[in-house]
Amino acid sequence: MNTCSTLPPEPAEALTSSPIGQLRRLVVTADDKKVVITGQVSSYYLKQMAQETLRPLVGQRTLLNYVEVCSDL
Repeated sequence: MNTCSTLPPEPAEALTSSPIGQLRRLVVTADDKKVVITGQVSSYYLKQMAQETLRPLVGQRTLLNYVEVCSDL
């Protein structure tokens, strides 16, 4: 039996490995109290997708979504 615990991936890794290029360009910073997403995407759908991709990984921390929607991207 394997007793090694599996650590969840860091929030930034979830977006850097995304198949969606605009999500890979977002910046994720994390500390013990919060996870912050910043950057720009072309739609509110992608902003929400970034947030919901990270939600399972933040634990008890606050998730702050400061992503800007710019339709000219």
